[in-house]
Amino acid sequence: MGVSLRAFRALVLLFGFYLFCLAVLCALIGTAVLVYRSLGAHPATVKLIALPLLLTVPLVRGMLHLRTPGDDGEDGLPVSEAEQPRLWAAVREVAATAGTRAPDEILLIGGVNAAVSENSRFLGLVPGRRRLYIGIPLMTGLTDSQLRAVLGHEFGHYCNADTRISAITLRGRHALARTVTAFRRQSEKLVEKELTKQRAAAEKRALKGRKPKKAGSTGAGRSHRLMARLFVGYAKFYLRVTRGDGRRQELAADRVAVRVAGRDATASALRRTAALAALHDFYLDGYATLGLPAGLLPPEGQFYGGLGHLLAAPGRRAEFERLARELPGGEPSPYDAHPPMAERVALIEALPDDGRAARGPERWSLELLDAPERLLVRLEEATLAPEVLRLRRASWPELVHFGIRAHRAAEVERLRAATAAYTGGDGSLRALLDAADGGLLRHVAARLTGGDGGADARAELLRGLHALVVLELVDAGWAGWELSWSDAARLRLPEGYGELVPAAVEAVAAEVPDTRPLRSLLPAA
Repeated sequence: MGVSLRAFRALVLLFGFYLFCLAVLCALIGTAVLVYRSLGAHPATVKLIALPLLLTVPLVRGMLHLRTPGDDGEDGLPVSEAEQPRLWAAVREVAATAGTRAPDEILLIGGVNAAVSENSRFLGLVPGRRRLYIGIPLMTGLTDSQLRAVLGHEFGHYCNADTRISAITLRGRHALARTVTAFRRQSEKLVEKELTKQRAAAEKRALKGRKPKKAGSTGAGRSHRLMARLFVGYAKFYLRVTRGDGRRQELAADRVAVRVAGRDATASALRRTAALAALHDFYLDGYATLGLPAGLLPPEGQFYGGLGHLLAAPGRRAEFERLARELPGGEPSPYDAHPPMAERVALIEALPDDGRAARGPERWSLELLDAPERLLVRLEEATLAPEVLRLRRASWPELVHFGIRAHRAAEVERLRAATAAYTGGDGSLRALLDAADGGLLRHVAARLTGGDGGADARAELLRGLHALVVLELVDAGWAGWELSWSDAARLRLPEGYGELVPAAVEAVAAEVPDTRPLRSLLPAA
């Protein structure tokens, strides 16, 4: 499908939204007029016509909000050509090879992603300022030729006028999203108003010594929710219709990437990008944000830079290569504009050999950056929330140790609360052992699961008890978690405690509790 035809269809869908809104608007106003003519000037008539007229308010707002959506790119760090001449030179070279105008601005971002945008005018008919977004994690895990393939793909969207046509498509998507959001917010306000009214009535009944009625929304905001569903249905139709164009655009952009960087570099770039996305999520959860519950951040520049440590670890590197080889299959969402990654790679690898296979080791694309350490610090300042940046910086070993400790402490809060409820104490491990000696342990276990102290309660008790023991040893300096980039963090225990602690915990949770083995393993109070 040519550019003109795609642009025409995008315009038809956009105007279709306004025609759809107009039809619904006429139906609502027509209903109000019909009710008025049928019932005449009567007090009940006002209430009956008020609802359809109120429903027109968010509808009209959605129709009249004609502003072109702004640039929806991620927060990032702009880098000038004077700051990063080698990166800019590579970007300009790829743009020239692709046969398109280079971007006017480059922003580094914190995700495993690269993207382009264009602030075109007059529904995309007039070109505008171009932006290129490049993810630092992407540069950390891709070679120079693979990054060029990724950039070639993104510039393929410029070549095919995708970014200009997307201005029309995005306008329709934003208009639909605004309208649906407006109906849902109004529904939530009506529900909250009804609940507030019922709570006030319940308080009055309680003051009079009468049993209050159970609060419920009683259908408040139902009409607004039904209207939201109506527009969600049109939005699904809109996304399904534009999905085919989106997939064709992606495959066309892949062909530009092959022309720019070669078949092998493009296929390996797609494989590694998919693997990097999975590994980066694991890195964020298991390392970069691990210390947040303890109020800790990685060393400066390492929130994004720490991914390099993970990729350099032999075990993780092998896992990364495995993920790159074994792409996930299956059909994506019917509203996803991207074809399955496995399908894209298969199409590229089926192309004839172009003789541009790598001849020996390549440099990592991160080497295109000057002073990357300082750049990573600035990227954190540009993308992390101010309240996060105010947290204390800690070394990786310290962050892992105290981060895991904070997670473990949160996990045993329910057990501490259950213990305190029956002992009147602080919920400590020793209070729990005293409860066991006093025959209260089964009550504590039952409170954990809200049951009668069966197998589930005992399993929950064993997990919590073991965690409490570990925390006791950690806080006494007898144990701790050790950083490992190749594997999960290792718990360091005193010699022999790895076998002694589980047996002692089992003795406490036995039919006849025996706390003596565990007490003998604990530090002095």
